[in-house]
Amino acid sequence: MPLTDTFVKQIKHSGRPAGDKHSDAQGLYLHVKEAGKYWRLAYRFGGKQKTLALGVYPAVSLANARRKRDEAREQLALGADPSVQKRVQKMQSTQAAANTFEAVAREFHATKADSWSPGHSMRWMRSMEKDVFPTVGKMLLPDVTAPLMLTVLRKVESRGARETASKLKEQSGQVFRYGIQTGRCSSNPVPDLSGALAPVVVKHMAAVLDPKAAGALMRAIDGYQGQPLTRAALLLSALLFQRPGNIRAMEWAWIDFEAAMMTIPAASMKRTIEGKINGRPHFVPLAPQAIEVLKEIHALTGHGRYVFPSARTGERPMSDATVGAALRRLGYTSDEMTAHGFRAMARTLLIERLPGIQADVIEAQLAHGKSGPLGAAYDRADYMEQRRQLMSIWANYLDQLKQGAEVIQC
Repeated sequence: MPLTDTFVKQIKHSGRPAGDKHSDAQGLYLHVKEAGKYWRLAYRFGGKQKTLALGVYPAVSLANARRKRDEAREQLALGADPSVQKRVQKMQSTQAAANTFEAVAREFHATKADSWSPGHSMRWMRSMEKDVFPTVGKMLLPDVTAPLMLTVLRKVESRGARETASKLKEQSGQVFRYGIQTGRCSSNPVPDLSGALAPVVVKHMAAVLDPKAAGALMRAIDGYQGQPLTRAALLLSALLFQRPGNIRAMEWAWIDFEAAMMTIPAASMKRTIEGKINGRPHFVPLAPQAIEVLKEIHALTGHGRYVFPSARTGERPMSDATVGAALRRLGYTSDEMTAHGFRAMARTLLIERLPGIQADVIEAQLAHGKSGPLGAAYDRADYMEQRRQLMSIWANYLDQLKQGAEVIQC
């Protein structure tokens, strides 16, 4: 007698270890065990008795179990083994799941994890999870078209995040290229989006770029009434024009007073992981003015690791907001001058106001990587003497501007 919905709902496990089997029709039965109620189909194929699992009650109702039974019997009528067909379908589903945009993106991300910086790796994935995966993440890679990607990117663009939209376009292109390389898709729709997004207006870090304004800035720093270490950090930011992170995290172990040299280890530089591991250190010649500043504060912090230790604990360097906050205290808004702006100030004034200094020497001192086969590996022997001269010329020039001199040329 066929089963009913009421019977299936109310039947309980009898307590027998093997469970209880309750037949419906045409091989379908309900197997009631202590752990739950399971739909099964008993059938013969190739002269052998076999069993096909059809699901678990109540997720699979009696009606759905009968529908699955009928589908299996149709496969049998065509000479196919339903168990084999189920495994094929599962394999296809698993393969399809591995070919979704999100799956391929995560796989690509994993292949790059060892070569990307932790910060870039985190930002890459976080932006994809926030803005791309919710719309196209579950779609098969070949099904994601250029118009669909444009919809995703314009949604980001509509909230004013043009730069984010541009970066996501680039990141999505990386996913498709990886998909092509691994056989998940045959084309990349992202190049077809060229010109479809609003242009990104690059806003450069605010910086003082005029000689007279630079002189006023140096006078303001010279008269800074805050903490001595903060004043020293401001002065060295101007004199050395290194990245703010390298200034605030400067260690006494990097400083060689006798050689008048600061040596920043490769691991502390803004580089790829490979560059941090295998790259050369960055050398910063110290002009007499920089030596004087460092010697003044050596009595205050020379016993510890950091030149500019945190005010709370010497275990960490000063906050990355300290120099910026000091500039605000001096009356400079974030639209007028930033901690990073000292680099732009030095580069601009060195090139425009101090002719005769080779651009390569300036770029080397800024630790800007070269293009071409030499990469970022500036040869110390080729540039060091010129860089020593550069740093002294720059320090002297700042002194002249501070004293109110007009444009000085060497």
